[in-house]
Amino acid sequence: MKSKSIDVSHPSVNSMDRDFFDFRFLRQCKDGIDIYNPELQHSMGTPAFDRYSQLKLSQLHVLIAVADYGSFSEAALQLQMSQSAVSYAIATLEEDLGVVVFSRGRFGAHLTPVGEQIVDRARQVMYLMQDIVKQANLSKGLHGGQVRISAFRSAATRILPEVIAQFCRCYPAIAISIDEYDDRPDVEDNLRKGRSDIGITYLPTCSDFETWDLLRDEFVVLFPHDFQPATGQLTWQELATYPLIMAPDGDGCDAMVYAHCAKYGIKLQPTYQVRSDATIVSMVAQGLGAAISPRLSAEPIPANVQVYSLPVPLFRLICIATLADALLPPAAFAFLDLLKTMVRTVLEVD
Repeated sequence: MKSKSIDVSHPSVNSMDRDFFDFRFLRQCKDGIDIYNPELQHSMGTPAFDRYSQLKLSQLHVLIAVADYGSFSEAALQLQMSQSAVSYAIATLEEDLGVVVFSRGRFGAHLTPVGEQIVDRARQVMYLMQDIVKQANLSKGLHGGQVRISAFRSAATRILPEVIAQFCRCYPAIAISIDEYDDRPDVEDNLRKGRSDIGITYLPTCSDFETWDLLRDEFVVLFPHDFQPATGQLTWQELATYPLIMAPDGDGCDAMVYAHCAKYGIKLQPTYQVRSDATIVSMVAQGLGAAISPRLSAEPIPANVQVYSLPVPLFRLICIATLADALLPPAAFAFLDLLKTMVRTVLEVD
């Protein structure tokens, strides 16, 4: 078959498409259409083109994460990669492109001017790739495709595995992907940007989403084994005077706890601030202090850790969320139905 050519410098090609083609990840499409820009190919030469063809989507994924979090270490944590792997991906990308994308320093990684342009185009590429997958999923019905889920970590660990196992038994041709995060803002951001079909978050959410109540999760107080309340029930005074281990500032669940306690005249002052739920529970087990945590996040709770309700109980309402008016593939609707069936809905809210 004789190949056809597309000149991306032609006025009929819009600016977004031109930016995409200028990145030139593929020299030739499967149907024999050559993608080229005569001026760029002439100015840069074939060797440079061959080098750019080695760029990988995984590199762009890492690039965007470092740009979003402003730190190689934080990007590695969110991507669940080693920091050395993230550093290597960026270093290789910079070598392939022949430019410095990030300036490094004690205060994190910051995009250079050319880095800002490259990240902007990388986001366009990733959006187009996601749109390709989305369109393919819509055409496959329940005979293939993918369901993309975002969830905060304890929900991903405690709620989803059993549902996914049952779903895969019912629909073995449909793939499942999960992005898990420390808290709900990243989950909801993924939904807004079309990176996920379904999110597991907790109320309150904004009007961007359609939600279905899933379950109530009580905030419990964890104490070392040697703690003994003066009476059978924990008091506010005992809680306020005990060393507390809480999450860093900005955590959504802790914000609910602080606001709840403030209603009863209690101002909590954490002694330690730790990101990981598992680390917090381990610190309590070692007698370093008490912690207030959703039960789902604290589990499994060690035998030497005591569990109490707050003097006035507090719950978070975990819910399923989708972007309002989103065009979901049939596989996503099937997963929603199964999730709502398998996890008992609790409609009353404290």
